[in-house]
Amino acid sequence: MLHWQSNFPVTGKISRNLRIGKTRTPAVAFASSSHIHQRSLRYAVLGAGFAGLSVAWHLLEHSHTDLHVCVDVLDEIGVGGGASGVSGGLLHPYSPKVKPLWLAAKCWEETLRLLSIAETNNGVLNQSSNVFIARRKGILRPVVSLKNMSVMNDNAQNSLDSCRIRSINEDAARRLVPDISVPSNLAFYMPDAVNIHPQGYLEALYLACETLAKEMSSVGLGEKEINFHKRSIDHLLELEGEYDAVIVCLGARSTFLPELSGKLPLRTCRGIVAHLHLPDNIREEFLEHSPSILSDAWMAIQNPRNVYLGSTWEWKSCNYSQNVSMEEASKALEELIPKASAVYPNITKWDFNGAKAGLRAMPPLTGNGSLPLLGQIDDLIGQTHKSKFWLFSGLGSRGLLYHAWLGRLMAQAVISCDEDVIPPELRSWRPKLIKKG
Repeated sequence: MLHWQSNFPVTGKISRNLRIGKTRTPAVAFASSSHIHQRSLRYAVLGAGFAGLSVAWHLLEHSHTDLHVCVDVLDEIGVGGGASGVSGGLLHPYSPKVKPLWLAAKCWEETLRLLSIAETNNGVLNQSSNVFIARRKGILRPVVSLKNMSVMNDNAQNSLDSCRIRSINEDAARRLVPDISVPSNLAFYMPDAVNIHPQGYLEALYLACETLAKEMSSVGLGEKEINFHKRSIDHLLELEGEYDAVIVCLGARSTFLPELSGKLPLRTCRGIVAHLHLPDNIREEFLEHSPSILSDAWMAIQNPRNVYLGSTWEWKSCNYSQNVSMEEASKALEELIPKASAVYPNITKWDFNGAKAGLRAMPPLTGNGSLPLLGQIDDLIGQTHKSKFWLFSGLGSRGLLYHAWLGRLMAQAVISCDEDVIPPELRSWRPKLIKKG
């Protein structure tokens, strides 16, 4: 099986029993009282994937330096133990489901910033593992259909300055990826796109949160803390009164919470990603400068002789385990290899080296595209008085792009106790849901 986890699957300060009894006050936004250092705020972030760790980082970053702030990250599996840690890691701002363009632009910029922050902590990770955070070789997308061509032509005409799209012919594509097949003699190349190793990135981001907490504690009057708790949450209300705010960032697992079951307009989809390795007796490896490949099946290149291939789509699944049986893996390869070989025939020479799976939380389709769900959910779980409950879910297959900027908005809304910080497009799911209730 594929060894996806690094040598420390649970990072940070670990506590089985959460500390209770700290002084609590209502959350405030950027206050400046001379007595502000006497206040203490406690936040619980449920989930240690893209959404959860982005929210945790921004809760620390945007809290007033004179406030005592404690952020507890709770996840029953570990950092990156859900769908985030198994995702493809192909980062670019273009998709027919990412609308409007301002959303893609803001998300792209903030994700690059968080990526840079995580990379500064990669040296700590490399003491125990040889995991890259980002491979900046671009992404190549051969045209395989008229619909694909139309979408990419539109994206190319409206591309961001920081992530260009170039149309190239088959000869140019083969200079990037030898032996690639370009059926329509047209491919789109995004040289600024990035291939991120999700597990390595998430672990580095958590370490960055620890570093930020220490740095902020050293310059302000208020101490900053972040702690990881390997703990499952069976009911949201078991946290009532323990925290100023609880932010649910559990992805598909949020639909299994009793208080939210049947109340969220989310669809679940299990996806399997295969790890392929080129046998030692075969020389036709990817070049060091070769970009990753995006097609009906994507290929995220790890190095010239290792690639992640994905992903399958099993709708309405309730299985969020990363483990994949040999039967599941065999069926996944039967689906993925033909799609991949249509643009890269040599993939049939590669050997299977394991697989992992993730359960995605897919958002509803709206007039603005498929947008994640953000907002306050006190009215969905019943009357509460001591804690505020928030939701950040539905990242779908674009979680890597969305997570950074939306995590920032979520944290700012929590700190200020103001849901209007979140754009209405990202809260539009709530009125419809309340009318059905």
